[in-house]
Amino acid sequence: MLISKMAAEGGGKEMNEIKTQFTTREGVYKLLTHSEYSRPNRVPFNSQGSNPVKVSFVNVNDQSGNGDRICFNVGRELYFYIYKGVRKAADLSKPIDKRIYKGTQPTCHDFNHLTATAESVSLLVGFSAGQVQLIDPIKKETSKLFNEERLIDKSRVTCVKWVPGSESLFLVSHASGNMYLYNVEHTCGTTAPHYQLLKQGENYSVHTCKSKSTRNPLLKWTVGEGALNEFAFSPDGKFLACVSQDGFLRVFNFDAVELHGTMKSYFGGLLCVCWSPDGKYIVAGGEDDLVTVWSFLDCRVIARGHGHKSWVSVVAFDHYTTSVEESDPMEFSGSDEDFQDQMIHFGRDRANSTQSRLSKRNSTDSRPVSVTYRFGSVGQDTQLCLWDLTEDILFPHLPLSRTRTHTNVMNATSPPAGATIITNTSSNTTNGNNSGANTPGINSLSTTLPRSNSLPHSAATTATANNTNKASSGGGVSSGIMDSAIATGVSKFATLSLHDRKERHHEKDHKRNHSMGHISSKSSDKLNLLTKTKTDPAKTLGTLLCPRMEDVPLLEPLICKKIAHERLTVLIFLEDCLVTACQEGFICTWARPGKVGLLSSQNQASSPSGTVV
Repeated sequence: MLISKMAAEGGGKEMNEIKTQFTTREGVYKLLTHSEYSRPNRVPFNSQGSNPVKVSFVNVNDQSGNGDRICFNVGRELYFYIYKGVRKAADLSKPIDKRIYKGTQPTCHDFNHLTATAESVSLLVGFSAGQVQLIDPIKKETSKLFNEERLIDKSRVTCVKWVPGSESLFLVSHASGNMYLYNVEHTCGTTAPHYQLLKQGENYSVHTCKSKSTRNPLLKWTVGEGALNEFAFSPDGKFLACVSQDGFLRVFNFDAVELHGTMKSYFGGLLCVCWSPDGKYIVAGGEDDLVTVWSFLDCRVIARGHGHKSWVSVVAFDHYTTSVEESDPMEFSGSDEDFQDQMIHFGRDRANSTQSRLSKRNSTDSRPVSVTYRFGSVGQDTQLCLWDLTEDILFPHLPLSRTRTHTNVMNATSPPAGATIITNTSSNTTNGNNSGANTPGINSLSTTLPRSNSLPHSAATTATANNTNKASSGGGVSSGIMDSAIATGVSKFATLSLHDRKERHHEKDHKRNHSMGHISSKSSDKLNLLTKTKTDPAKTLGTLLCPRMEDVPLLEPLICKKIAHERLTVLIFLEDCLVTACQEGFICTWARPGKVGLLSSQNQASSPSGTVV
């Protein structure tokens, strides 16, 4: 009765209104209508049957101070613009580059941030027919086309990304469920590639390309069943999270080509995945309408979030809105400068390694802290949801009297915009022993944590395991480079074959392994038991792979707002704004609290007919 009455009085209409602003604890986010990017004619795109609109950003370090560039695809078209963000209104009449493709459509793209300059950028573009193109939209050049004859894979490209720290290695996933490692310096050959098994495990295998001379692809991964919908590298570039249509999240040690852990969706395929800024947590979303939070260290689901009414298409962490608070403020004896030193700036500068700054704190400070991670999601229900992942979910074993939630980023007492503070609560964890499920006394909290009182009492990895090198000990690889790959793993292999993959600083390299020394030992010895088994999805519910809904905490969104007419396909957090896009081809900029600035007053004065909230 109440619902019907509200609808009759216009409540239903209000619920369907598209929002132009929303409020969180840190303030009001406002849509900048004059910062909207789209096709130059601004006409909504008829998206039926088209691939999702995607957006990529790069900063070219332009001396003018306006170095941000944006690339987006709409149907058969690809656009490259100067991105002015919250500073100035978008000028759609002057794209730096525009391309229209025939017979195929762009599906995804990625910039190489290492090589980008004001004079040249390297942009990879994946296509619906399976090809991958390397272009320079500043020079307006097309340098190379990979899988041109579709001899490697004929299915749609679902995701393409440069390998972190490399100027020439990139990874491509396809709707076939295969994933390929390429080198831009090598050719793809004129015949279909022949492969030799390198590693094999439960529902995955990795092959090297068998040829007399080095050619693409360098590696072929076959992962799960059905399409491999998306993958994401960890912040340190060492691990790879993949989500597939079979509903599984699989996390690999990318350099060692070994499986670290898995998770199963509540039902349906998983469509999107992202890492927390410190690499400790992975969030996945998909056809179960949920966002699922998975602990990298404990290899288990620690929370689910329910707010969407349809499939979740994108998940992303907000690197700029994460806070930390000492559990006992009196314990902090340092100066303000000392406190500022604990901040980690994520932004666009990969040189400030997440791991190096985090590890310093891990090794010197194990005091309990209160941490809040902010992440967002958008879906086919046209809604944007923002979520806070707080310490009562992350560390349910801590006494409740010492737990706090604190998210207050953009005010006088908070760190500067663009800064993120991440802190660890234990130093050199070796077996996931920071898991609430493994901590004595968790049952004492069962009455105060009703949604998590049935957590599985194990922090071991799920019934998935990494592989040994036995599968690769068979002979016959004609190339010495491939021999090196089998002997030393992909990391050394990539270095030998390309010699341009930049060595990571020693500070970066050792950080995560200090708290993960157990990975290889606990998993590789299970290989032979797992290579011939397959996980039955119907039997995973109620296990560590897929806990029941009542067995893990259920998150509610901070905000859940309808912000578009068509399904949403993009969510990107930038320092002074967040960016969304819908399938109609409109890319929207939402100014963070206090970041609207001059643009609003200029636009309101110059364009009375426009609406700037």
